[in-house]
Amino acid sequence: MTGNSGTTRRTFLTWSAALATGAMSCSIEEDISGQTNTTSLIDLTASEAVSAMLRGDISAEAYAEALVRRCESGKHLNAFINFDAARVLEAAKKADVDRSMGAELPPLHGLPIPIKDSVNASGYATTGGTRALRNFYPAEDSPLVQKLKKAGAIVLGKTNVHELSFGWTSDNKEFGAVRNPYDINRIPGGSSGGTAAAVAARMAPIGIAEDTQGSIRVPAAMCGLTGFRPTLHRYPNQGVIPITPLFDQVGPLARNVGDLALFDHVITGAPMTNNSTSIKGLRIGVPREYFYNVLDEEVERICEEALLRLADAGAILVEAEITDLKRLIDLTTARVQLYHVLPMLTQFLADFDTGVTFDELMAQVSPDILAVFSQLVLPGSELSPSIEDFTAARDQHLPALRKTLASYYHDNNLAAMVFPVAQITAPLIGQNPNMTVNGQNVSFENLISRNISPGSTGSLPGIVVPADLNRDGLPVCLELDGPAGSDESLLGIGVAIESILGKLPPPRL
Repeated sequence: MTGNSGTTRRTFLTWSAALATGAMSCSIEEDISGQTNTTSLIDLTASEAVSAMLRGDISAEAYAEALVRRCESGKHLNAFINFDAARVLEAAKKADVDRSMGAELPPLHGLPIPIKDSVNASGYATTGGTRALRNFYPAEDSPLVQKLKKAGAIVLGKTNVHELSFGWTSDNKEFGAVRNPYDINRIPGGSSGGTAAAVAARMAPIGIAEDTQGSIRVPAAMCGLTGFRPTLHRYPNQGVIPITPLFDQVGPLARNVGDLALFDHVITGAPMTNNSTSIKGLRIGVPREYFYNVLDEEVERICEEALLRLADAGAILVEAEITDLKRLIDLTTARVQLYHVLPMLTQFLADFDTGVTFDELMAQVSPDILAVFSQLVLPGSELSPSIEDFTAARDQHLPALRKTLASYYHDNNLAAMVFPVAQITAPLIGQNPNMTVNGQNVSFENLISRNISPGSTGSLPGIVVPADLNRDGLPVCLELDGPAGSDESLLGIGVAIESILGKLPPPRL
């Protein structure tokens, strides 16, 4: 691990002084050929960038230009489906005019933010990564995007996704695969892979993702980011291509927990989590039977080393299991999603005047998605849940799961539990069959989905923090899940743990 954010020591010290004093004489340097050096700008956190723009140390236009250049140089990652540099720069110029006119500036003044292409943003198509929606332009912003724009943010394009958000690879057959900045031959995770790739590659400091069953947390883990899936409905989910309202939740990906806290403060109005929670004496659950059972050797090594560091810092690691967890997940997670996705998609297509029916959507989806829907979702398909299965999952097993999770925290007096986000690091693009881990043959889907399912199914707030890079230079991350509704305290815990584990070195484009 390293605290190096990718800047040189000289640049870091320059920025530290500039941000502390308001001076900006050395914020943008020129090399010997006269070219502007924008490294310092693209490495800024969202909090640092906004603070600098609010003070006038840098202009919104200069910052946007630096990010636009980075987006152009990182085109090979295929992070964006729709990107309009001119629109971004025009919005940045307007932000500078507002500042010059003495207007009261909002908290995200001039901050470009990439948006997952399942979230409605006016002026941009919401494709959901699928052919039939290429020409669907929503009439208005989703409530989340409305809040971001009101706070002064600028839409930095729409990011690539796993088609219809129905998978974890972001190997999109319609718009092309998204590539992981740490190894372009590997997946970035999904379904919010484009947002993760953009943030990890320094195209933006923070981006919008969405998580039904890991689609914030898996890309965060694969790309070495922080990510936050809040308690269900903490952030508005309307105007987003759905799977199930029982699990769907938008949220941010960033490069540090402080920016997640800034996002939470802006969207909810809750007090800003400025300081970390004291780790000393903090009780954190380690439920090994479910979450640590089958891990890649390197994932296991890094996670165990991270746990030792937390213990050395004073955390109390409580080895306690969650009663009946696997059975309750098996009775709820897939049954709810596979039953709900058809009526929810049908309703979205009609409510937002897409001009596309569900049947027309299915007629144009890529073969891999059609195969999944044909086997698991469409009426009469081999493994689609019955109405009885769904009703039992929703009305009996889901409440039982959430009660079990609440009891786990209460009975063991826990502030959070900790575990590896995924059981493996990012596999090669296209390598999605069964895989051998520690001598056991396990499907890719199980390796990716097992650890992230309890949090989203149980409506727990979950935060991802990087632990280290493995021997191949690929990120390994931990997830911390807190009790439902403990979002603000969990962010404070995340700040503390991030300070102990440090930061990953940036990927090289």
